[in-house]
Amino acid sequence: MSKVIYEGWMVRYGRRKIGRSFIHRRYFVLEPRLLAYYKKKPQDNRLPIKTLLIDGNCRVEDRGLKVHHGHTLYVLSVYNKKDKYNRITMAAFNIQEVFIWKEKIEFVIDQHQESQVPNGNKYVSFEYKSGMDNGRTASSSDCESQLSAQEDEDENENHPNLLRRTTMGNGPPASVFDWTQEFDSELTNQNPNNQVFSRKHWRLLQCQNGLRIFEELVEVDYLPRSCSRAMKAVGVVEASCEEIFELIMSMDATRFEWDCSFQYGSVVEEVDGHTAILHHILQLDWFPTFVWPRDLCYVRYWRRNDDGSYVVLFRSREHGNCGPRPGYVRAHIESGGFNISPLKPRNGKLRTQVQHLMQIDLKGWGVGYVSSFQQHCLLQMLNSVAGLREWFSQTDERGAPPRIPAMANMASAPALSKKNVMLQESSVHPTPPSFNQINAASQNSVRRDGYSDQIAEEEQAACQTKHENNVKRTASEEESVDQIDLSCFSGNLHHDDRDNTRDCWRISDGNNFRVRSKHFCFDKSKVPAGKHLLDLVAVDWFKDTKRMDHVARRQGCAAQVASEKGLFSVVFNLQVPGSTHYSMVFYFVTKELVPGSLLQRFVDGDDEFRNSRLKLIPSVPKGSWIVRQSVGSTPCLLGKAVDCNYIRGPKYLEVDVDIGSSTVANGVLGLVIGVITTLVVDMAFLVQANTTEELPERLIGAVRVSHIELSSAIVPKLDPDTS
Repeated sequence: MSKVIYEGWMVRYGRRKIGRSFIHRRYFVLEPRLLAYYKKKPQDNRLPIKTLLIDGNCRVEDRGLKVHHGHTLYVLSVYNKKDKYNRITMAAFNIQEVFIWKEKIEFVIDQHQESQVPNGNKYVSFEYKSGMDNGRTASSSDCESQLSAQEDEDENENHPNLLRRTTMGNGPPASVFDWTQEFDSELTNQNPNNQVFSRKHWRLLQCQNGLRIFEELVEVDYLPRSCSRAMKAVGVVEASCEEIFELIMSMDATRFEWDCSFQYGSVVEEVDGHTAILHHILQLDWFPTFVWPRDLCYVRYWRRNDDGSYVVLFRSREHGNCGPRPGYVRAHIESGGFNISPLKPRNGKLRTQVQHLMQIDLKGWGVGYVSSFQQHCLLQMLNSVAGLREWFSQTDERGAPPRIPAMANMASAPALSKKNVMLQESSVHPTPPSFNQINAASQNSVRRDGYSDQIAEEEQAACQTKHENNVKRTASEEESVDQIDLSCFSGNLHHDDRDNTRDCWRISDGNNFRVRSKHFCFDKSKVPAGKHLLDLVAVDWFKDTKRMDHVARRQGCAAQVASEKGLFSVVFNLQVPGSTHYSMVFYFVTKELVPGSLLQRFVDGDDEFRNSRLKLIPSVPKGSWIVRQSVGSTPCLLGKAVDCNYIRGPKYLEVDVDIGSSTVANGVLGLVIGVITTLVVDMAFLVQANTTEELPERLIGAVRVSHIELSSAIVPKLDPDTS
């Protein structure tokens, strides 16, 4: 056995041929090129039950929560994207242990990607015969592991109402989201954490119960008068992020001890491991004799970030199994949720910042004219942060590893009445099983990647001024070069540089985005990106009944026009899945690629090299809190997060980005698609620079799309693809 990176007891999770789930305790071993599991701890050259070769093509898919006989596990699936059905699925009741494994495996994958030579030569592979291949006897559930992937896909296809389809390949988790970040140039020198409290978005309304209560200043014209402005409560809780997350996710009797607005909650439908539809009855104490009680039906979406923080998002949604109830008014959550972020310990005590935001329309007669009712109820809900703080401060002996709570199924619960709601609550939460051997390996901290893009502001100050001068000088040099004539290019989405315009695009200022500086390898500093390398000449907005691949072959498109003029194009095709498939296509053009440049190596490299370098920086300058929170502004390696298909033409490179290939991206899409006409979105594309020779990073290009209308998409005329 070669060097062991990490090992320990975990749970094998899968599905049998008849569709029922199973779990088995197995001993997993991670080596530099191999992930394997055994029935017992390996000794004397024992052969593994199953192995998976680890290289730069591998993915770690975060499958979230799965329920087995009433108990909830956190599940990971590791596979090679060239053979998606040969995978290893592992799980645990302890969420910390799962993410230790996740980061260890991703670290090994990253090592393989970084070990490539600059021109992107492919890896040296080898074969490893598992115990099953050598005729060893394994359990029937281990033999059926290859069936799990297909059956899980079939399971995911049962939720068309949430725009779900086959989802595979969740890449590295996103970093902390900044839902109020301003993207004006004058704010680029600010710490992102300080931008949360920018006066342009939030004002401190009051301090109550040790919490700071903020009110959003941004006004929107698409919400009814009865819908409140977004408000959030910010407080510090002396507990770990995992403990707080567990408590927030639970709907059992414990919730009565910290959430004074909670009366009842249950699961209507589990969409996938990160998304569920919930029914929730509120306990509001504003003149209850005269005011009818409120209930909610909403989608809850959650994720864990690289730094150990958690994001839980809420948004109301109609569901056939959760219709209006007699005696209740169905309230509407426009946006809401929790952001649970770790802080540095103080006096040896764990500290976590908890932010709870809510924007809600309580509905009912006259609500829009009785502001005191709306604000009183909203503050009552936000006070749950104080309840969390007090619950943990008065609870002793919390040493046991946190477990993901199981929740009741609404379908099995009888119709509710005001008298029996409280009685039903006492039996919602079952006790999870004991797996002491599995949880013994749990650790309290998660290893962070050395190339993390989460940079402290004080580390950036050293070379800020110097790089800005370089950016200005480079920009002036480029402006002296002959410009490309843009009049000959066109797309069906029109170009408009004016503010407050709709259904259009314009070029976004490169200084709105921060990229790695020349000295990033030494001080992790970031600076404004400056001028783009390529010119954005056109944008197309397509729709069809099937996914649209290789759109650059379309006659008359900007890539074909550029090719006829001897220009080179980089085309990004963002593919949005659904009952109707959409594609937004961006055409970036340059006169020629600089030989030996990072961009030229990216264009002419192989897919593994491209996947390890292609980066997207998103941002939402205008939109609801829940969208800004879910999209965030953290750079993302596209090739690791979603499936990217590269088509190299004679004078162009097309990148087809399949958003539907990622569970997390699909979850975000489900939140965004319903409010797309209210959004202004910025996107910057670049090739990640890892060495001093490649730095500083430069943008391929950046675009801003404003208030896109689904109805404006057209069906393209695509010739048969012969590539």
